[in-house]
Amino acid sequence: MRGSCSQVNPDDLFVQGAEQNRAKAVCMGCVVRTECLADALDNRTEFGVWGGMTERERRALLKKRPNVQSWRRLLETARAEHLSSGGADVDVLAV
Repeated sequence: MRGSCSQVNPDDLFVQGAEQNRAKAVCMGCVVRTECLADALDNRTEFGVWGGMTERERRALLKKRPNVQSWRRLLETARAEHLSSGGADVDVLAV
């Protein structure tokens, strides 16, 4: 409900090729981006742009980090550590 994507046609997030960049732009600055991505990673969501990542990017991240048991915990911890160190609430998705 709070996601930036609630304001767009859902079909716009399930696209291919260059259109994926427009879909990913919807996620930039979204207040629930981290939670959205964590959910997609934890549930191995196969299609669409979620949390600013395409299915291909998510597969690559899952392959790179196969031992992560909870993406939600990892991403929320990374965000909290970033904020506590004085960082702005920005992209912590480069885990």
